[in-house]
This record gives sequence, C-alpha cells and structure tokens, in this order.
Amino acid sequence: MSQVGKVFYGDTLAGHIERRDDGAYFFVYQPDYLARPDARPVSLTLPLRREEYNSPVLFPFFSGLLAEGNLKDLQCRLHRIDPDDDFTRLLKTTRHDVIGAVTVEEVVP
Repeated sequence: MSQVGKVFYGDTLAGHIERRDDGAYFFVYQPDYLARPDARPVSLTLPLRREEYNSPVLFPFFSGLLAEGNLKDLQCRLHRIDPDDDFTRLLKTTRHDVIGAVTVEEVVP
C-alpha cells in the first residue's frame, strides 16, 4: 500500500509526496498552488511545474528535513519506526518543529 504525505509551504498546501508499492517516490505540486502569484518552489531542486517528479530514492531535499543522531534514535523508538525507513519518519516527524518553511503531514487512509 502506498504512503502519502501533504507537503506544506508555510501554512499553504503546496503538493503531495508519495512512496508507491514498488518503492518509487513521487512529488507533485497542487494545481491551485501553482496558480498562486506568490507560489514558491519547496526546493531549488524541485522547481515549480505541473508534471510530477519521480525518483528511485527519497528526494534529497526531503531527506534533509529529517533529524539525525540521538533525536533520530528517539523518534524511531517513540513512533516505532525502522531507523532505515526515512519515508515513514518523514511522514511521522516533520509536521512541526522543522527548520525552514516546508513541513510534511501524513495522509492517513
């Protein structure tokens, strides 16, 4: 079953990120976000466009939002996440208290 997260720029829904069943990652901007005159890319490596981005690994920008070291260990224990599962950690731990304007919220099926 694929996993999906809502990607926010500030308080505005900017797009969605997904890990599909085959392990591939996708990111796409929301059409209404792209139509905004103040729309900004979530990352320089993910410029604004209608087409989805895809990657066999988690996009480096999103990996950069993740905690490291002792905080990573604590998050994995508290949320019962495999330390090697960066995508689940992204969905469970980056909605609040991250550096920068971009946050990710898990979409619960």
